[in-house]
Amino acid sequence: MPRVAYIENDVNLIARMMRAEAVGEGRLGMLMVGNVIVNRAKADCLDFEDVRSIREVVFQVQGGNYSFEAVQKGSLFYSPARGVEKKLARQVLKFWRQQPAKYALWYFNPSGECPPTWFGQPLTGQYKEHCYYEPVANTCASAYRY
Repeated sequence: MPRVAYIENDVNLIARMMRAEAVGEGRLGMLMVGNVIVNRAKADCLDFEDVRSIREVVFQVQGGNYSFEAVQKGSLFYSPARGVEKKLARQVLKFWRQQPAKYALWYFNPSGECPPTWFGQPLTGQYKEHCYYEPVANTCASAYRY
């Protein structure tokens, strides 16, 4: 059973986002970015209370901007997904989870070291250039459900 309900268009959408945000970090980096997207669709808290689908996550607007920079600026996001990215997207949608992105709802690519918190949420770790942050447990218990 998949972690979230999805259709083939969602596979393409998440695959494009994974490539646009983390192609330079290889397959594992792309899986981690995809995991954050799925986690946001599963979480029913904080900024993600009314976001249930992959499409809603990818195109969510916060503070007047899209949540993911690749949607507004990324030419890679608007290129068709390739087979390897679709395969990775299906893995994330069905079962894949790994630290530091396992429960993360945010990631950030700073110009320096990872800040210990991101908008008050704790750092769970770093993979290559991305820092991952998960919610404080008592603020978002749904983020910790499989």
